[in-house]
Amino acid sequence: MAINLTEQANLQVKEMMKDETAEEVYLRFGVKGGGCSGLSYKLGFDYDVKETDRLFEEDGIKIVIAEMDIPIIEGTTIDFKQNMMGGGFTIDNPNAIVSCGCGSSFKAPGVEGTPENC
Repeated sequence: MAINLTEQANLQVKEMMKDETAEEVYLRFGVKGGGCSGLSYKLGFDYDVKETDRLFEEDGIKIVIAEMDIPIIEGTTIDFKQNMMGGGFTIDNPNAIVSCGCGSSFKAPGVEGTPENC
């Protein structure tokens, strides 16, 4: 498995999936260029699996990751934290060598990305 979902993240994703009307819904996780450090995370729902994707399943959630993103996010843990101000997903990526103060941007070994001014 390329990534891990904590129990809280799993419950939150399943709750959010209830609002999706499509018959097949996938959780898509990956990276894109941008942010202070050059890379940022993508996390959302998708309805298609492309030829360049790998499909995983964890506790009833189908997870889609682009093949080229797997070395950058292998071993990542996604959690969901709830507090008095609301809640949100947190991402712990063991491959990130630099992380932005906001926590949504990072740099991985050998991958420049496209750093932006924050």
